[in-house]
Amino acid sequence: MILISGATGQLGQEVVKHLLSQGAKGRFAVLARDANKAKPYSDQGIEVRIADFDAPDTLPAAFAGIETFLFISTMSQDRGPQQIKVVDAARAAGVKHVVYTGLAIHDIKTSGVRDLMSSHFETEDHIRASGMAWTFLRNTMYAEAIAQIAGPNALTDGIFLPGGDGRVPYALRAEMGEATANLLLQGGHAGKTYNITANQSWSYGDVAAALSRQTGRSLGYQNIPEDALREGMKAAGLPDFLIWLTLGTVQDIRNGQYEIESRDLQTLLGRAPKSVDEIVKTVFALPG
Repeated sequence: MILISGATGQLGQEVVKHLLSQGAKGRFAVLARDANKAKPYSDQGIEVRIADFDAPDTLPAAFAGIETFLFISTMSQDRGPQQIKVVDAARAAGVKHVVYTGLAIHDIKTSGVRDLMSSHFETEDHIRASGMAWTFLRNTMYAEAIAQIAGPNALTDGIFLPGGDGRVPYALRAEMGEATANLLLQGGHAGKTYNITANQSWSYGDVAAALSRQTGRSLGYQNIPEDALREGMKAAGLPDFLIWLTLGTVQDIRNGQYEIESRDLQTLLGRAPKSVDEIVKTVFALPG
């Protein structure tokens, strides 16, 4: 039996969708904190196990009888200690194989979001030391983050961000979820680390050019000072954590931290992942 964590989140929903499309109903259960959010699954006859990562006493029952655990990383600001407790609970319950979704980045020690993202590598180390079999999926930046960071005005005014000429091999959550589902239903992945990225990387200039092609408008990219982005986010009333996360992420883009290109996603999908033009059409909900 496979257990899918984060099943009510965006990546988790894609994994479940593709497991179902491959006739795997009955071979997996989903883990959720909120029974109401998980009701669409229970209504389909999918087994739902209720547990809270911040309440370790709820985890043993959730892991009972589970052989493979898809551990989709959380966004908790206390993620490191939280996830280590989850790994310990999985091991104690007899889970045999953990598939963990981490981060594809060059050097976490010099990352602008090191304080949060280093927990991915701490979790990987703890899983390795646990004695359980493991597979690590190091995901690139979600393509959906392009629209979130660039904002809706990108469609009318272009992109204004301090990203320099940095490039990212963006991939869509839907394709990441499909690749992950494929892996879960296959054998032979234990002890392997995969970089889940597109086959090539794109700068914000490339993204703006793709937007121009798809909208018929002349949309450019302007590399603005970091302080300008910070002040704009503050003026919009965004929370401090989101401002820190956005600035640190764009800093990492500028510094080339995400420029890791791999064919692993293509291999797991069995086809090439989406192009930048297809990506912008999806994330900006463009017609056609």
